[in-house]
Amino acid sequence: MNSRPSLHLTVLLLFCSLANAIAGGEPPSSKPHIIHIVADDLGWKDVGFNGCADIKTPHLDKLAAEGAKLTQFYVQPMCTPTRAALMTGRYPFRYGLQTSVIPSVSAYGLDTAEWLMPQCLKEVGYKTAIIGKWHLGHADKKWWPKQRGFDYQYGAMIGELDYFTHEEHGVLDWFRNNEPVKEQGYTTQLIGKDAAKLIETHDTSTPLYLYLAFNAPHTPYQAPQEYVDRYAHIEDPTRRTYAGMITCLDDEIGRVVAALEKAKMRENTIILFHSDNGGTHNPLFAGVMADVSKIKIPCDNSSYRDGKGSLYEGGTRVCAFVNWPGKIKAQPVNGLIHAVDIYPTLAGLAGASTAKCKPLDGLNVWNTLAENQPSPRSEIIYNIEPFRGALRQGDWKLIWRTMLPSSVDLYNLAQDPSEQTNLAAQHPDKVIALQQRLDTLAKESAKPLFLADQFKVIMKNMAGEPVLPIDEGFGEADHAP
Repeated sequence: MNSRPSLHLTVLLLFCSLANAIAGGEPPSSKPHIIHIVADDLGWKDVGFNGCADIKTPHLDKLAAEGAKLTQFYVQPMCTPTRAALMTGRYPFRYGLQTSVIPSVSAYGLDTAEWLMPQCLKEVGYKTAIIGKWHLGHADKKWWPKQRGFDYQYGAMIGELDYFTHEEHGVLDWFRNNEPVKEQGYTTQLIGKDAAKLIETHDTSTPLYLYLAFNAPHTPYQAPQEYVDRYAHIEDPTRRTYAGMITCLDDEIGRVVAALEKAKMRENTIILFHSDNGGTHNPLFAGVMADVSKIKIPCDNSSYRDGKGSLYEGGTRVCAFVNWPGKIKAQPVNGLIHAVDIYPTLAGLAGASTAKCKPLDGLNVWNTLAENQPSPRSEIIYNIEPFRGALRQGDWKLIWRTMLPSSVDLYNLAQDPSEQTNLAAQHPDKVIALQQRLDTLAKESAKPLFLADQFKVIMKNMAGEPVLPIDEGFGEADHAP
């Protein structure tokens, strides 16, 4: 038997493989690189791919057009809960992070018993990095990213900071690998530059997981003047600055994509983008560093109702897409997807086991993302708190506020995505069934750490100095009728 043809074929294949390696092509590992990009308080309609007319986001629009635009991607109503859901694959009511955010003055964090996504991916050979915002515990280093599975960390630990000084109320919140960093620069650009540097110096034979969590366009509304000047046609000054923040964010994402292309990593990289919650509508949820009492809050979640902090669609359904050349079809994907689904989906792509995780709420939605197949998810849990809860089953959504006076909203989202017509009175049986489901989940939930923490603050204040009307002259005869 003549073995020369097979020998020649083997040599040819080896030569092609060598040439590909020299050219810097796809790494030999079949595991994809993962770039998970999270924006902060970005409105649904504040990106071009969702119809924004006055803010330019060309890099995001291109990625969305060439990938799967996710029309029903859900997160938690606020920052900390969403980030916890992403890292754990579990709803935040399971471990007490379902209410509000972790305040900068508070000393609690994400339970260290939770097995996080970077820990999971490290076990199958990934280099793991977080660049940007953490907000899952800052008062003790046991909660910091380097202690939770990330090989590299750069950015902020708390929830909001000045974009130029990198401080919150005069305290520096800017770190690299647990060490404080004092440097000049606008945070969005610093984050983008650091991500590009990380990619360009990365050994492509090792799979990379980069959690790229920008703090833009969260308050305070600040942007480099050159970006503000691009939007002179926007009359409202706050919207003008907000627009500049978003376009700067877009430019930095463009920088990251260019770095992937330069490193010959783009074809084997999945890019996921979304906001952590809807854009802010209610001043109560605008943060602690900005006085928004005299401005018009600039975020646009239309046509969805309300925004950050609320259980309506405007607070929880966010702009999102996923892009992977040749692996994900360019099309709208309408299936239900929740932030908790990201963990098992990425673990599945990486060939990583989730056996060390506590029971996951997330589902592997890869076929939905890649092929627009029906989502395995039929239920969304918006949140479970002692005073309110919400869930969606199929097209039906229930919002139940349990504090007196209580209220119930029932919507058919297929017919009424803007949640304008409350159908609770017309469908009492559906209300009862969904309330029973919420009540069952509430019995499984942990006590909100935020409420426990704030109760301690109240008790401390109760031990303070009594307040009495002791002004000079109080009670004297000249005050008598």
